[in-house]
Amino acid sequence: MPRLKIIVSGRVQGVCYRAFTAEQAGQLGINGTVRNLPDGSVEIMAEAQQEALHRLIACCRQGPPAARVEHVETIALPEAGAAFAGFTVLR
Repeated sequence: MPRLKIIVSGRVQGVCYRAFTAEQAGQLGINGTVRNLPDGSVEIMAEAQQEALHRLIACCRQGPPAARVEHVETIALPEAGAAFAGFTVLR
C-alpha cells in the first residue's frame, strides 16, 4: 500500500492541526499517525490508496482555520503491508 511522510510547516502547532488531520484522514480512510515536531512543524505518516493520499495532501495545504501553512513536503516511503491500524494523534 502506498505510504507517505508529510511535513507541514508554518503556524501549525497550537491551532488544532493534528485533530484536523486526524478527522480528514478518518473521512478519507487513511491509516497512520500525526505528531508535532520540536522545530514547530507537524509530521504525518499516511498509508492509503494514491487518490486518498492526494486528497489528504490538499487538506494539509489548507489546514484548519487558525493555521497558516507555509510549506508541505511529501516524501514517498517504500510500500509495505498495512503498518498502521487506524489513524492516531501522537502526543
